[in-house]
Amino acid sequence: MLLLPHGGSLINRQFSNFDYNENQIKIELDPISLSDLECLSNGAFSPLDSFMNKADYEGVVHNMRLSSGLPWSVPITLPVTDEKARQLIKHQEALLIYENKIYGKIEITDIYKPDKLIEVRKVYRTVDQTHPGVQNVMNRGSWYVGGRVTLVNKPPRKVGSPYYLDPQETREQFTKSGWEKIVGFQTRNPIHRAHEYLQKTALEQMDGLLLHPLVGETKQDDIPAEVRMESYETLLQHYYPKNRVLLSAFPGSMRYAGPREAIFHSIIRKNYGCSHIIIGRDHAGVGGFYGPYDAQHIFAEFEKDEIGITPIFFENSFYCTKCGTMATIKTCPHDEKDRLTFSGTRVREMLKNNEPIPTDFSRSEVISILRDYYAK
Repeated sequence: MLLLPHGGSLINRQFSNFDYNENQIKIELDPISLSDLECLSNGAFSPLDSFMNKADYEGVVHNMRLSSGLPWSVPITLPVTDEKARQLIKHQEALLIYENKIYGKIEITDIYKPDKLIEVRKVYRTVDQTHPGVQNVMNRGSWYVGGRVTLVNKPPRKVGSPYYLDPQETREQFTKSGWEKIVGFQTRNPIHRAHEYLQKTALEQMDGLLLHPLVGETKQDDIPAEVRMESYETLLQHYYPKNRVLLSAFPGSMRYAGPREAIFHSIIRKNYGCSHIIIGRDHAGVGGFYGPYDAQHIFAEFEKDEIGITPIFFENSFYCTKCGTMATIKTCPHDEKDRLTFSGTRVREMLKNNEPIPTDFSRSEVISILRDYYAK
């Protein structure tokens, strides 16, 4: 039996058509709100079916809870400009467009002006605009529009369409495979040996693994989704049991909210049918804004059953040259000098400069794909 979705049932606000008038007021979406529209509509953000009204927004910002009391850690908002806010009317509908194409509509219930400094201080634990999440919040429209949404067209795809499985579809595949204990792995990066170690260690106790790369908006220097997806395909082909892993694309956007985003990612994977999720070092973090294990500590702020999905916490993993294997500080007694670790920034530099990368850090097939990308 799979876990119930957050709030008890999956939302479905995806319809092939709806009646509308071309003269209706239109709201131009940015890439983040376009991906949020899809996630609100396909059940990934269950129980939400709306961009947040003021009550839900304030509950999430201040208490990590919706106005109903249900845990939720990241605001899902639809920002608009001052000029657009003056044109909108409560209890009327607006069309949601992106690059002149209609993707859906919103039934407006609320138009409100947030205090964004409070929002970023609470959600991101900083007001520093070098933080990409803070920068996104501060640079988007100064008013928020709340209301239930309907999706009429799927957003453009960055990777192969068959990988875009909605929560209902992943749940059906899990049931068909006879999986009940499913561990989810959120990633926005290529998978290196350290990630592989965490996944396979968890998989020893599970029926299956949902490898669930995020393919929505990421920061500019992150590796593009299509390159990452090619690396996942190659890795799964050569190093994973084919009948125990499901690779699926998550269309959401990164917030880089560290601890808060760990809760957010957990709720989302519960909606997709996972019973467990891997939370490693600095989950969804960026730069030095969060402590290495803050994303694990935040789970203690909730009662055990409130989030529902079970987090599996891991220490930072590495290849130990003396042990001759992957390990963490829980299993390896050796010094730092014996441990093979690279930061994401350092790996990118090595790839750009065509420096050798040890296969103990990353599989040769993955390195080859990344080298091809950086050689362009």
